[in-house]
Amino acid sequence: MSGFTIVVCDHIHESGLKILDADPAVELINAADVSKERLLQEYIPLADVAITRSSTDVDESFLRRGERLKAIVRAGVGVDNVDIEGCSRRGIIVMNVPTANTIAAVELTMTHMLSCARQFPYAHNNLKIDRVWRRQDWYGTELKDKKLGIIGFGNIGSRVGKRAKAFEMDVIAYDPYIEPSKATDLDIKYTRNFDDILECDIITIHTPKTEETIGMIGAEEIAKMKEGVILINCARGGLYEEKALVEGLKSGKIAMAGIDVFDKEPATDHPLLDLDNVTVTPHLGANTRESQRNIAIQAAENAIAAVKGIAYPNALNLPIKEHELPDIVPPYLELIQKIGYMTAQVNRSALKSIKVVAEGEIAQYMDSLATFATVGVMSEALADQINYVNAEYVAGERGIELIKESHEDSSGFKNLVSVKLTTQDGEVIRVSGTVLDADVQRIVDIDGYTLDLEPKGRLILFKNDDQPGVIGDVGYTIAKHGINISDFRLGRDKNGQALAVVRVDGEIGGELIDELSSLEACISVKSVNI
Repeated sequence: MSGFTIVVCDHIHESGLKILDADPAVELINAADVSKERLLQEYIPLADVAITRSSTDVDESFLRRGERLKAIVRAGVGVDNVDIEGCSRRGIIVMNVPTANTIAAVELTMTHMLSCARQFPYAHNNLKIDRVWRRQDWYGTELKDKKLGIIGFGNIGSRVGKRAKAFEMDVIAYDPYIEPSKATDLDIKYTRNFDDILECDIITIHTPKTEETIGMIGAEEIAKMKEGVILINCARGGLYEEKALVEGLKSGKIAMAGIDVFDKEPATDHPLLDLDNVTVTPHLGANTRESQRNIAIQAAENAIAAVKGIAYPNALNLPIKEHELPDIVPPYLELIQKIGYMTAQVNRSALKSIKVVAEGEIAQYMDSLATFATVGVMSEALADQINYVNAEYVAGERGIELIKESHEDSSGFKNLVSVKLTTQDGEVIRVSGTVLDADVQRIVDIDGYTLDLEPKGRLILFKNDDQPGVIGDVGYTIAKHGINISDFRLGRDKNGQALAVVRVDGEIGGELIDELSSLEACISVKSVNI
């Protein structure tokens, strides 16, 4: 029996199942086809982490059975079917996968926008189903020069804005939780006045479903809108007050609406379906092959990271509320925890100190960074005994000094985070990383060796005298053990030494490490698994 059990409760793309099945530390139970009763009775009691979709309710009965559960991974965005408060009481971390279906949702939004503007579904049905050729009945409107109001300018809203600009639309964004530059840098207007949105020709909403956003477009807001406005909702059901939406469509105040989501689903007997000025789809925001593959891969990777205590990407119920932090912060929290986990594997001995360094704008969030780094470092030894609440306390209890160092300026990078470990034996390792673009994590320095390394997978750190033939010797030795190399990164210093970081597909055994250590140029060799 493997060390950790991950139970997949609902159907996910086979790419995610392959990732789970390939990890030697994970026992995969695919229970997607079993009854919910059998799932709860037989499999949830075995689960360290469960992956769910909308078909499985993570409620009191689910949680009562899951005595071993460390985390729930919701393979998708919405967590309406997850009792987050109940999970928190039991110390179970809840994660979702909020970005994997971004492009699918963006393109569906544009589909509804174009369908409403040109009444495409009705023209299609008139010809294909009714077999009537009446071009004069289907005069639409062009998107060019129309004013588009976007409510919520996150991953999806901002990309809708980019595409709308390509249609030569006049775009205005409303989102009180972003820096205005996020919109203005895209040549999109930004407003804090919600009435500016209500004056637009087309309005699309891309917010989460919260107490603040439920019914945020109701009768009062619709009354302020232009005659003949087009409304789009491919986000969450209930953001538009549905009764007011129906009345607005019936009166003609709203010319067309494009709706993918409903307050209660499935919505097969809904008043909107009786209207001739609505385009509807059955919650298809994530329904592309690419999206389902991305969701499954991210859910699998997140489940593995969580079950091993490496990281909890997109956690919704941590003491540090990632979803309430600026977009810049969560990727750095995840990165520094991975760096901490990596450094602890390189130096497997008693610690004297953990030094966390942050440079640039990210330094404002030092306390959060230090917490995540400490969890990463100490989870190698303490596994699930360490968490975000007790991390610094446990470190102090064990006599480990936690040092925090912040710098407003960062040399060479806009932001840089580092973890430096000092052991009781005097050994020191320092690893630094940064985040490129929105969420591309990179390790850029290991003990003074400059690299460009994705913090992921099984890695061999091979330090050697910088001399000809070393790369070939290392590659040949790894190949002899039937292991494929998926990435090879090399850093050099001014003292005639080099550090190779090799990512491999297979398990790194002691025999391979011993054989690499025996190579003439070898100074040291370590293995880590992130």
